[in-house]
Amino acid sequence: MEKQNLIKQTLSQPASIEYVKELLESKQIPNRAKLSEKVCECFDFVDSRGYQQKSSCLIALGELAAAGHFILPEPTKRNDGKKFSLHRLPEPVPEPLAVPAKAGDVEGLKLVIVETDEQKRTWNELMICEHPRGSTLFVGRQLKYLVSSDHGLLGAIGFAASALHLAEREKWIGWDHAQRKDHLHRVIGMSRFLIRKNVNCQNLASMVLGMVMKVLPDDFENKYNFRPWLVESFVDTDYFDGACYKASNWRLLGTTCGRGRQDRKMEASLSHKDIYIYSLIDDFRQRMGLNIIAGMGALGPADGVDSDNWAENEFGGAPLGDKRLSERLVSIATAKSNTPGASIGEVLKGSKAAIKGYYRMIERPDESAFTMENVLLPHREMTIRRMQGQRTVLCIQDTSVLNYTHLEDCEGLDEITGGNQTGVVPKGLFLHSTFVADMRGLPLGILKSRTISPVKKSKDDKRLPRDIPIEEKKTFTWIEHHRDMVEVAAAMPNTRLINICDREGDFFELFDEQRRNSRVELLIRASHDRRLAPGRKLFSEIRALPVQNVISIHVPRKSARPKKSRQKASPARKERNTKLEIRYMSFQIKSPEHGLLADKEPVYLWIVHALEKNPPEGNKAIEWFLLTTIKINNTSDAEECLRWYSKRWQIEEWHRVLKSGCRIEKLANKTADRLRRAIAINLVIAWRIMLMKQMYRITPELPARVLFSDTEILTLKAFAKEEGYPVPDTVGTAVFIVAKFGGYLARKSDPPPGDQILWRGYFTLQLMCMGFELSMRLFHGNS
Repeated sequence: MEKQNLIKQTLSQPASIEYVKELLESKQIPNRAKLSEKVCECFDFVDSRGYQQKSSCLIALGELAAAGHFILPEPTKRNDGKKFSLHRLPEPVPEPLAVPAKAGDVEGLKLVIVETDEQKRTWNELMICEHPRGSTLFVGRQLKYLVSSDHGLLGAIGFAASALHLAEREKWIGWDHAQRKDHLHRVIGMSRFLIRKNVNCQNLASMVLGMVMKVLPDDFENKYNFRPWLVESFVDTDYFDGACYKASNWRLLGTTCGRGRQDRKMEASLSHKDIYIYSLIDDFRQRMGLNIIAGMGALGPADGVDSDNWAENEFGGAPLGDKRLSERLVSIATAKSNTPGASIGEVLKGSKAAIKGYYRMIERPDESAFTMENVLLPHREMTIRRMQGQRTVLCIQDTSVLNYTHLEDCEGLDEITGGNQTGVVPKGLFLHSTFVADMRGLPLGILKSRTISPVKKSKDDKRLPRDIPIEEKKTFTWIEHHRDMVEVAAAMPNTRLINICDREGDFFELFDEQRRNSRVELLIRASHDRRLAPGRKLFSEIRALPVQNVISIHVPRKSARPKKSRQKASPARKERNTKLEIRYMSFQIKSPEHGLLADKEPVYLWIVHALEKNPPEGNKAIEWFLLTTIKINNTSDAEECLRWYSKRWQIEEWHRVLKSGCRIEKLANKTADRLRRAIAINLVIAWRIMLMKQMYRITPELPARVLFSDTEILTLKAFAKEEGYPVPDTVGTAVFIVAKFGGYLARKSDPPPGDQILWRGYFTLQLMCMGFELSMRLFHGNS
């Protein structure tokens, strides 16, 4: 049964209504049941088992009659005058005996399909007596189970038709009205779930949920000849917290609006419930004929990033107060990504109308909805979906200083250093971001990015730093971004989030924040050599431990950084593979002895020490002291932390692409708010450039269409054929040719192409594609 029979839609056609009228006027239809039978026979309304769908047909006929299309025979009444009632047992179901405290110790735990009359009575009795909402008449296809064990009956579960309309579900699946009608039968509802009140058995509910999800598809198919794809359930938070659903990998979608299946008058009089959904198959959207990025489900790192669609996916629908602004944002992002770093005049090819439209967009009033946060919102949502597709994600925090001293008349800039010998006070913005990557280093997106404006301490403020609340300090932004991760983590119970910070994140308040909610782990490079005891310091203590393992690790290149005001100079570092000695131990960070934190309990952490054995001549040995809330049970755990931390360089590379490739420090807007809007667009463009480089290195085997449009692939193939390069059918071969366009020599000693070569090469590819498309138009015009 690929698609659901659309009974009402079929009967609503004029020809169908005339047919029903003729049947009624023929006087050969004694009652509604006979009418339903004849209509099902005529229109072939049968379910997957070949049975006529008389009940659904009767409902549709009743709705059409209520609309005035025809008059139905009077409904048949029972002769005995009794109302329908559920079959029950003559006495309550016996209590289970000696149920263990833990689910793993329950003997003979199994699910029994309700089939016999005795089982039906037992199921009804349990629900009537013990479920908070009692029993109910199920609608549509039904399947019921008893939860049995050697100790007695522990509970019961019942499935029936799903909700007809559910806004949060529709948004998450991403289907339209017609697609919902076609495939709603593939969604079934868990209408009742009971673990008996006297059963206090840890993890039993989540274990039973796991068991029933394994057998449900086969049992349902055996009864109805097709398999369900999704299961939905509702949790009344007045009675339950939904913990067993979260533990069983169900997804919390949102909250109902208080309407039931029969709420025809839109009264919304029922209690609001949490909506949970469980995917029985991963590719249900593809089976429904939906686009791979439809809805709000998990995505892979490469889903929806191809040249033709990436800007629409990452910027489309941004809440800017005007749909036209969102559309213009998408077109600007597409154009800028083709020529990163170029002036807006070059980007828009001198089009006066387009340039005027760009500045009208950027120069909207400061109080408008066109904010940095709103520009980035669609990309944030896509980033979260890519995170949901991973077992572990690395959320890397860092701050970068953007220097706009050259914009003397720009309003709203911050003082970024203390001035220099000439008396000029450098002005700019502090950009703080959470950059997300998978464990391999594939960039998943920018979870959160904003500019921060530290409040300068006034001369009249005599408080010592230890007496100033963290909320008034610049470092508070690290805590705010950590809280954002915790909030996001609640929507992805199957994904582990690791908050990775450099030395700036090493302060007591951040560790104290993490222990309040341990959902997000911390991995931070130590800045302070803390005192463990009189005469004992942390760094020397761990250096003195015997080496516990030696691992090989890849160290990326690093450009030299000159001394700037208070910022120290940093030497260049070549890309290399090296060996690190590993040591680790547990310890505790004590709160400061004085000030606002003096009464805080110590925080228990682990430290992992890594030291390069034989650094290349002229290079300083790598030495890391990593503080983490992750429990280090063995050398494998320590090695994993080191490999995760080694991916922290991703955010520094991203900052370099922003400044050198997208040239965001060359922007020339008149206010800081306008700068933020322009910066926001470039943040996502820089992410995509990074993604191209990393996909070349990590997933070169993926098809080229993942990153490139049809025109780009045709252009690359033509060039490859001319130059004798391999056919660019994969990401690896296609990006290699793009790198050649950018000047990559591909000598044996050369490292893989970097960001700068790729953005130069991609610009050249766009020029070639323009020429290709122009020649095709001329050819077709002449023919």
